[in-house]
Amino acid sequence: MNDALINEIRGYWNTRIHDMEMTDHQAGSRGFFNDLEAYRYEKLHYLPGLVDFGSFGGKDVLEVGCGIGTDLVCFARGGARVTGVDLSGTAIGLAAKNFELNGLKGDLRTGNGEALDFADNTFDVVYAHGVLQYTADIQAMLDELYRVLKPGGLFIGMLYNRKGWLYAMSRWFHVDLEHDDAPAFNLYTAREFRKMLSRFSDVRIVPERFPVKSRLQKGIKAVLFNTMFVGFFRLIPRPLVRHLGWHLMAFGVKGAEA
Repeated sequence: MNDALINEIRGYWNTRIHDMEMTDHQAGSRGFFNDLEAYRYEKLHYLPGLVDFGSFGGKDVLEVGCGIGTDLVCFARGGARVTGVDLSGTAIGLAAKNFELNGLKGDLRTGNGEALDFADNTFDVVYAHGVLQYTADIQAMLDELYRVLKPGGLFIGMLYNRKGWLYAMSRWFHVDLEHDDAPAFNLYTAREFRKMLSRFSDVRIVPERFPVKSRLQKGIKAVLFNTMFVGFFRLIPRPLVRHLGWHLMAFGVKGAEA
């Protein structure tokens, strides 16, 4: 394990809150969590459709890279018994406040997703949305998620698509990608992702996250992106651009014989 890189990653995320620029409220306040939850599912409107957060009642759900707990709160609202792990102590502190404000219970702990402190076959569901591309050793993390998942349990994960539309735009128009300055930032193809998930069965990869109007852009960039680019992209039949989805959502099952 690359401890030096892990420490760099921890330091980076301890000083950053994802999408912080989308709220004027103080970090840890109810308004802060409400703003960031609303923005998350505005930007990722596909996510609640692909992941029915309310359908895991009574299940043991682990999220690695839980951040401030936005998705994990949704699992908990649906009745799941939830555990959240994040390398960042800042994130875990905010996630604990998020759960408190929502009147929910969860096991929230600082930890390294590449070396989880759980026994084999512990969880019914393991969830890692938007953390795999930022970790030091993605295969090590995927192996750990497989290890702690119960036989017959469900893996749900997402990483960024190297063949996605946003990566192409970043190269053509020099548009920065979210946290591309992180100590670890890697993009993958669907083929590469599937290969890394070879221990799972019934693997399904769904490209998602297509252009939507963004509040991040300002001035002429906002006009060009929100009006021209998004409008043009929506005219293209989705089957023709499906492979260009910026997010590669993966679903897999740990075999009952594992």
